Amino acid sequence: MKKINVGSKNIQKIDAVKEVLNEYPDFKNCIVTGIDVKSGISEQPKSMDETIKGAINRAKGSFLNCDYSFGIESGLMKVPETKSGYMDFTACAIYDGKTICLGLSPALEMPIKATKMIFDEGLDINQAFFKLGLTKNQKLGSSEGALGLLTKGRVNRLNYTKQAIYMAMVHLENPGLY
Repeated sequence: MKKINVGSKNIQKIDAVKEVLNEYPDFKNCIVTGIDVKSGISEQPKSMDETIKGAINRAKGSFLNCDYSFGIESGLMKVPETKSGYMDFTACAIYDGKTICLGLSPALEMPIKATKMIFDEGLDINQAFFKLGLTKNQKLGSSEGALGLLTKGRVNRLNYTKQAIYMAMVHLENPGLY
C-alpha cells in the first residue's frame, strides 16, 4: 500500500488528493496524510513562478517516509487582455524523492476590486472577499473557495484542485514520455 503525503493541513487539498488517487489502480486504498509544511513564499502568491515554487516547496517539504508527496498552491498569474491583468490558478507538484511532476488547473479572473486589494493592501483572496462583503467565511479557501462563490457552486475548491492533480498525474501514468 502506497503512502502519500500532502504538504498542507487544508482539508480541501487532502480530500482532492484522496479522491483523485482513488481513481488510479496503482493508488487505490493508499494512505494519504496531510503535513503542515511552509510554502516558502508569500501568503498570496502573485506570479506563476512564485505559485509553482510554493507547490514544489510543499511537495519536497512533505516528502517524509512516503512513496510520493503532493504540494498544492493557488496563486495569481499575469494574463493579457483580462480586466484586472491577472487570473487565479492552482499548481500541483508531485515528488517521488528525485523528480517533480507538475500540473495546473484551469484559471479564472478574480473580481477587479479583490485583485486590487491583494496588490495594494497585501491581502490574500480570502481576506479580500471577506473585506468586500462577498463572504462571511474567513476561511473560504478551506471550504468552497472563491471560485465556489463566483460560480454559484458549479465549481468548488475541491473540483478545481482535482484538475491540477489530474494534470500532474499524467506524468506518472505515462512515465516513458517524460
